[in-house]
Amino acid sequence: MALIPYDDTDSAAFAATRELPRSGLERWRHAVQQHLRPRTGATVLDVGAGSGAWASAFTDWFGVRVVGVEPAGPMRSRATHRPLLAGDAVALPLRDGTADAAWLSTMIHHVPDLDVAARELRRVLRPGAPVLIRSPFPGRHRRITLFRWFPEAVRVLETYPDLARVRAAFAAAGFTVSTVEPVAQTTAASLAEFAERLDRRAHTPLQLITDEEYAAGLARLRAAADTVTGPVVDHLDLLVLR
Repeated sequence: MALIPYDDTDSAAFAATRELPRSGLERWRHAVQQHLRPRTGATVLDVGAGSGAWASAFTDWFGVRVVGVEPAGPMRSRATHRPLLAGDAVALPLRDGTADAAWLSTMIHHVPDLDVAARELRRVLRPGAPVLIRSPFPGRHRRITLFRWFPEAVRVLETYPDLARVRAAFAAAGFTVSTVEPVAQTTAASLAEFAERLDRRAHTPLQLITDEEYAAGLARLRAAADTVTGPVVDHLDLLVLR
């Protein structure tokens, strides 16, 4: 699939609209803690760290050392978290066996070679260390608000690696156990807020549909926002591999 390069404009949009309030992520905090089992002094690798929001959250929540890796310079320039290294999933700038866990959030579809990335993660992780992947996966989008109002974007999602493909790549790299669970998050306090904050430039599936399809979806969303009440709760999958 086509990749979004995250230039200055895309990165600014991402930082402004995709970073969720910590109050909406409590179920993610709980889910990650169950699989990460954090301990003082542990090193967590955040691959595709973006502007560093998850790295900062893990540092505050769990008291671990988080090393971020992000290929896009404009993303790194917006981050306050350190260390945040230049690099990507297929060439991790870490020594062998130096990380206690890896976190990959909504970035698996940007990885140019999943098999190489799985081998790289196996190289830098200590034996038994988990890889936690937060992502929408093909066929598992029905509780994600974005795809409800922009159904055309599902065809973009269908180009992402599915669960079977990801599991196969990691199994070939020596990861022998995997589990998957949907985790809820409060994406916005209301559908009106969701519509107000939405920025096409921050979402790969929206960038890769046509202008006409985007306009139609935005009209549907704004019309519904006038009457639909309650918070926007989305469910993304957490795939855990060891």
